[in-house]
Amino acid sequence: MAYEDDNFIDTTKMVWNYSFFSQKDLSLFAKGKLFFAHEKFGSHFLHLLNEDGYYFAVWAPNATAVCVIGEFNGWKNNLHPLFVRQDKSGIWEGFIPRMPEGALYKYQIKGFDGIETFKADPYANYSELRPGTASITKKLHYHWNDDDWMLNRKNYNSLSAPWSVYEIHLGSWMRPQKDKPNLFNSYSEIADRLMPYVKAMGYTHVEFMPITEYPYDGSWGYQCTGFFAATARYGTPQDLMNLINKLHENNIGVILDWVPSHFPADAHGLYKFDGTHTYEYGDMRKGFHKDWNSYIFNYKRGEVRSFLLSSAHFWLKYFHIDGLRVDAVNSIIRLDFSRAEGEWEPNEKGGNDNEEAISFLQDFNTMVYKEFPDTQTIAEEASDWSGITKSISKNGFGFGMKWMMGWMHDSFSYFKKNWDERKNVQNDFTFSMMYFFDEKFMLPLSHDEVVHGKSPMLYKMPGNEFQKFANLRLLYACMYTHMGAKINFMGNEFAQTNEWNYDSELQWELLQYPAHNGMQEFVRSLNFLYKNEQALYQLQFDKKGFIWESVANENEGILVYRRMCKDKSKDIVVVINTSNTSYLNWEINLQGKISWKELLNSDDVNYWGSGNFKNTNIISEIVDKKKKLYKIKLNIAALSSVIIK
Repeated sequence: MAYEDDNFIDTTKMVWNYSFFSQKDLSLFAKGKLFFAHEKFGSHFLHLLNEDGYYFAVWAPNATAVCVIGEFNGWKNNLHPLFVRQDKSGIWEGFIPRMPEGALYKYQIKGFDGIETFKADPYANYSELRPGTASITKKLHYHWNDDDWMLNRKNYNSLSAPWSVYEIHLGSWMRPQKDKPNLFNSYSEIADRLMPYVKAMGYTHVEFMPITEYPYDGSWGYQCTGFFAATARYGTPQDLMNLINKLHENNIGVILDWVPSHFPADAHGLYKFDGTHTYEYGDMRKGFHKDWNSYIFNYKRGEVRSFLLSSAHFWLKYFHIDGLRVDAVNSIIRLDFSRAEGEWEPNEKGGNDNEEAISFLQDFNTMVYKEFPDTQTIAEEASDWSGITKSISKNGFGFGMKWMMGWMHDSFSYFKKNWDERKNVQNDFTFSMMYFFDEKFMLPLSHDEVVHGKSPMLYKMPGNEFQKFANLRLLYACMYTHMGAKINFMGNEFAQTNEWNYDSELQWELLQYPAHNGMQEFVRSLNFLYKNEQALYQLQFDKKGFIWESVANENEGILVYRRMCKDKSKDIVVVINTSNTSYLNWEINLQGKISWKELLNSDDVNYWGSGNFKNTNIISEIVDKKKKLYKIKLNIAALSSVIIK
């Protein structure tokens, strides 16, 4: 039943009394269970009593008055007061007739202790381009053409499907003019350029670094103020929908980097929203991130939990997002995160875990997989905290996948060493498989690894130019043939020579050089190999999907492992040579079959390798016919990988 069917509406006032809320909505909101709060709060177009306008609702429990101000009333205070509900919910609401779409507005809030604030709408769907900070009334209608994707995406987003993710910062992937940081391609222009590139490169998914509205470019989107608004830097919400639609039409999934861990102190944002600590913890031992100079959500408060759950629900529902990568999970769940002794307070049990935050993440995962079962949640969690991808019924967090930071650190530690040193630290390379099955891991080579003096991927590698490229191709081959999903940051695919710079664009000019062009072609080949060979993904989280064939040749730098799927005839064997010595007719004993062919060789001339160590006809001899054991001979270039089937 609509509000007007059961209530008198006073149309003589500047703001008409109106409400979207039922008693059930209010109860769920207070309990932290209203995951569709975005359909109640914020600004919503409404045709009411023959008048078009916008309904507004905002939660400001410490306010004594809330007014809507904006272009429509000359930014004059106190002209359009909202009505406070009389149920102590802290919700202010009302309908403003003749309010147009595209109108700038804010909330004028007289709050705690008489403090007056002017705030953007926490639930706004569109915002003014920075440095402006106003919210904008906006409809979200869009005609999607991705029915085939949505119907079949359970197959693309399954954990038994390939996951080769291209991590992208939309502003700096490609610009209209490289050296003008205030110029951006629009979502539509990005779609025209990005979709063909990602498709040609063979990636299965893209991951957008945060595109929820944020005021400071240098935060890369991780200091968010608009949790329901696509950043206006690149256009309208519909423009973003069009980008996602085009990707889906070409069978490319879209993951959104989502930041429910903290928010900045900008005056128009959530901090002290109604004059006091409303969205953040009041105790700064829990409520402040000193590393990021930001504030931590109060996960104990039901209304805040509903806000965050609804943000996740909003992007998954209205933007057809295929997965949410949750940023900084360790900072959410640990009370002592980046805090010295005495700077944090243990929980009631004396531990360092934030129990209400853990409960929130469990509610988040429960909601996502119930409402959107064909999507995935991914935790960026850098510690060895257990149970991140374990089911909630088994006291886990319920995430679909977790970033495998240990693999990344160990791999860098190993590959940064000269080949003469590697034989003494082979454990750095093999150790990841000792704990891989503790979680469902995604292997990351992310933006964080190519900034702040860490050097681009190419210059993490030792040796001369040829050896650096060979080493990097070898690292990528190891990554793609390792168990688990994969994510690689933009620019890594063609071996940028500079660190990532959010104020510029990728070094596309490098592709004129054979070395960089060859690296790009190698990553493209890896992507298609990964997608086309079931052994590389079907059992990527199952112990049945991997065995070591040989780890006993550390002095020679040769390691051999097998990737498997349900059909044993499709097994793949990976041979890697981490030394600076090439080998002809290297002998390997393998079970299963006598006939093998080379699928990929990282030393191929097309990848800027030497091309001198091909395996056109792999020689095979019977060792034990009864046991189906055969000896094969391979030519293996220095710092290379040979993949056979």
